[in-house]
Formats: sequence, structure tokens, C-alpha cells
Amino acid sequence: MLPLHLGQWHTLLDGSGTTVRLRLHQAGHILGSAWVELQVSEPGQGAQQVLFSGDLGATDTPLLPDPALPRCGADVLVMESTYGDRLHDDRRTRRQRLQAVLSRALANRGTVLIPAFSVGRTQELLYELEDILHTQRESAAAPGLPWQDLLIVVDSPLAADFTRGYARLRAHWDEEARARLGEGRHPLDFAQLHTVGTHDQHLQVVRHLAHSGEPAVVIAASGMCAGGRIVNHLKALLPDARTDVLLCGYQAQGTPGRQIQAHEHGQGPGWVDLDGERVPVRAQVHTLGGYSAHADQAGLLAFVAGLPRPPREIRLVHGDDDAKATLARLLRTRCPESQVLVPQG
Repeated sequence: MLPLHLGQWHTLLDGSGTTVRLRLHQAGHILGSAWVELQVSEPGQGAQQVLFSGDLGATDTPLLPDPALPRCGADVLVMESTYGDRLHDDRRTRRQRLQAVLSRALANRGTVLIPAFSVGRTQELLYELEDILHTQRESAAAPGLPWQDLLIVVDSPLAADFTRGYARLRAHWDEEARARLGEGRHPLDFAQLHTVGTHDQHLQVVRHLAHSGEPAVVIAASGMCAGGRIVNHLKALLPDARTDVLLCGYQAQGTPGRQIQAHEHGQGPGWVDLDGERVPVRAQVHTLGGYSAHADQAGLLAFVAGLPRPPREIRLVHGDDDAKATLARLLRTRCPESQVLVPQG
């Protein structure tokens, strides 16, 4: 592994007349992510510029700088299309929407379960929860429940490890997050935060929440409820009507998360299949948008528009068929000089 600085050229190959260089640029997807500018020079053919977007991040994301728009030329652009057919909810108001959902959920003194991926999503949630607890410290989350008394549980060793990594790399946070540190706040390590380590401790927490009814917010992987510690929490607490499940990420077709999401607004069959077990769903289910770590349709189009000239070729990858097809149609209209391809397989 070779660490590289953003914005600096690195030579991969230089011999027999062929030169290959790459340069990394801020992608804003997770901490340290980058999109790749590749320059290939061959004898008699001149230089070709190929850009690989990788996973592009969204703007207005806590902790992370916005993705850098490409200011370099590109002959070929290989770009993701995860949200090529959708726009995100307003990310600037999502903290207020998170607070409102939590207040409604905690009114019945139950547990709020938040399935979340260990890298990126968990850290963003902690950042916004700390802000709620800080700004609302003199008020109540629900009658008789001060925000400052609310227990926040991260039940994922991997998430805890990455959260410590995010804290160590605070020099790479965005300006807003660094300003909070300057105020003496700790966005990823605050008084109400409890991190669960061993599997035995995890089982103890599950039993405690199932039998005590103590109000708490539990963040655990995996984000689509397809494995990890969130499954045990769901098995124990989905049958309890005091429980609320907050889904703040995309739930793919065929995942337990999508099955649980079907119960929002009282819909769904009344159960979900978890590890081959049919678990009753009596909990309330909420979907909170604006938490995707990917650029939405507008962000993807802005990335292409940032190029000083249209690429000869745009290849769309990493997206569902509908997302790729929708984005391809828009790009063919906006970039008629470019050949827009959707590779199969």
C-alpha cells in the first residue's frame, strides 16, 4: 500500500515510450475517499485522460469536505450512477428532521433502533446526535425525558474502531466540524455515548433493553439489517410496540431492511424474516432521507458539468438498471458531443 496526497501526480509506469500517471482528488464519500484522474501517454497517440469517479460523495455532509469538481480535461469518464434517478431530501434540514422523529419515537419510552453502516453513516449520525444533545440540553426529548439523560448506544466494534479513526484524523474534517472542536465539544465522543465491545456485552444490552424499557437510541450494523448485531436487537424489540426503527439509508430489494420498510405507515405483512425466523413487526417504522453518502442525480450531473469540455465517452457503472438508464438519458441530452455507454454485466 502506498499513501498518496491529494492533488499530486504519481507515476505508475514510465518506460518504452509509455507513461501512466495518476492524481487523486477529494471525493467526499467517506473520510479519505478520492476520485482518480489517469493520464496515459503512448508513442504516436498522444496523451489520453481517463477519470474514474469511484463513489462520489454528497454535498453538505457532516465531517467531510464536499467532493471536488473536475477542472481537468477528460477523454473518457467512468462514473457511478447509484442515485442517477433520484434526488436526496434536503440535507441541510436533516438534523431537525432527525430530532423531530426521535421526539415522536421517544414519547412512548421505548428504544429507537437505527441500522447503520459502520463506516461513514454511523459517524454522521453521532455528529448530529451530539448537536441535538448539545443545543437541546435545557429541554426535553419527550415529557419527563431530558435530552441530556438519553442513552446513545453504538453496538458495533467495527463502527467503534472507525469512529476512533475518524477522531484521530480530525485534521481532515470540514471547517464546521473543526469549529466544534474549537468550542471544546467532542462530536464523536460525548457523555451520553456508550460503546458496546464484546459479544457478551452485546447480548447483555439486548436483554436489558428488551426487559427494562429504558429509553435509548441504538446504532448498529448492518445498514440493511442483513447481518450484524442489529439483527439480535430487531429480534428482541420488533415485537414491542414501544420500539421505533429509523431507516436512514437505502434498503435494497430482497434485504430484511426493505421488508421492514414495507411496514411504514402500517403496511407490510406484519412480520419480517430474520435468520430464517419469522419475527412479528409491531414497532413503528420511519424512513429518514438525506443520509446517503452518495451524490444524487443533481450531484452527478454537476460533476460532469464541471469538466472544461465534454468527454468523448462517458461510461456509467455501479447503479441499478433504472438509475443508469435515467442518468444516461439526461447526459445524452446535456452532452450531445459525448457517447454515453451503459456497460452490461
